Amino acid sequence: MGKELEVKVLGLDLDTIEEKIVNLKGELIADELQVNTLIDSDLNPIKDSIDAYLRIRETEDLLNDKVNVVLTLKKNIKNESLRENLELNSKIEDKDTVLSIFKNLGFDKIEVGHKKRRSYKLRGARIDLDTWDKSTYPYPYIEIEVEGPKHLNEITSLLEIPQENISNKSIVELKEELKLL
Repeated sequence: MGKELEVKVLGLDLDTIEEKIVNLKGELIADELQVNTLIDSDLNPIKDSIDAYLRIRETEDLLNDKVNVVLTLKKNIKNESLRENLELNSKIEDKDTVLSIFKNLGFDKIEVGHKKRRSYKLRGARIDLDTWDKSTYPYPYIEIEVEGPKHLNEITSLLEIPQENISNKSIVELKEELKLL
C-alpha cells in the first residue's frame, strides 16, 4: 500500500520541460510503454461508492527490457492543493484471467489506453512526461509527485511552471471533461 501526492501539469511542451529537467541534472529513471486497462461497472461505478478506480497496468520497461503487470486500486483522498491517493497494488501473472474474473463479478466496463512515459527524479520529486494514444487522451501532460505543497512549489519554480497549468484532477476526470466539450 502506498500513498502519493501529485499534480498534473497541462498545456506545456514536454520537450521544453524535459530539457529543463536534464539541465538541472534530473536523473532518467524510466522510459516505458504502458497498456492501461480501466475496469468498472456500469451498474455500480467504483467512483460512486469509494471515489476510486481500478486499473491493470502492463508496463514495458525500455531501459531494462522487462515487462511488469500490476493491478491497482487507486483511491482518492480529499486534499485541497494536491491530488492525494492511496494505492493498493499487486503484481499479476495472467492479465486475461484476472480480466475474466472481473467480468464474471459484474465489471462490464473495460477501457484500454496506451501511454508513453519518460520519468525523472529531480530534487526528491518524480516527474513523469506522459503521452497517451489520441483516442484515450489527446494532450500530453506532466505528472509531478512530491512530498507536499512546499516541495511542489520548489519544483514548479525550478521548472518555471505557471500555477494556472497545474491541476489536481485524475486522468479519469480529465477524460470526462473532454466528453463535455
